[in-house]
Amino acid sequence: MQRGLPSGPDLILVPTSLELRQLEEPGGFPGTPAVRLCGFGPVAAAARTSQCLAELRPGRVLLVGIAGALDPERAPLGSAHRFARVRLDGVGVGEGPLFQPPSRLGFPQWEGQPGAPVLDTLELAPSGAVELLTVCAAAASPVEARARRERYPGAVAEDMEGFGVALACHLAGVQLTVVRGISNLAGQREKRSWSVRAALEAARLAALEWLAHEARAPGGHHA
Repeated sequence: MQRGLPSGPDLILVPTSLELRQLEEPGGFPGTPAVRLCGFGPVAAAARTSQCLAELRPGRVLLVGIAGALDPERAPLGSAHRFARVRLDGVGVGEGPLFQPPSRLGFPQWEGQPGAPVLDTLELAPSGAVELLTVCAAAASPVEARARRERYPGAVAEDMEGFGVALACHLAGVQLTVVRGISNLAGQREKRSWSVRAALEAARLAALEWLAHEARAPGGHHA
């Protein structure tokens, strides 16, 4: 991903109002004026991110929210993670064992500039360490989650917005960092067993650490 020249405030994107409320309750993101909802799912997130980028022209973007663990050993409940790359599941041909992603079909999702054609993977800001999988529909059962883990063994968690936000930022040449708190096991839909509040607080603290580090970095800015 090309890194854009900082020209506006750091932009923090949050998918839903539920997540935003729980991020704001313990203190939110002091000193960061640009906090916006990006919407639920990859389509809304891509469209809204493009709108926010055109309006605010941020130098950096941070996506913060919850995710489901595909690999609970590497992504336990209540932990937060910054991701090195994001992949997209569901765009291509077929489903289940017959699914073929763009990388196998030879049809990029985007083949224009900037950079190489976009297939089903985008690199994120270099501070991340693990892989995120973006899906159009969250896993509804442990069986679905296991199948996704087998198709994408590098992914530790699934979300529904990361790739859409990443593609919008890639096209705009703006650096994106994704921070997700692990609220549940992928495929576990019984919300009484979820840890949303703990996951979002972990994500908020990780985001604050990122903001502080970026403000201290050479050439960094923090409006």
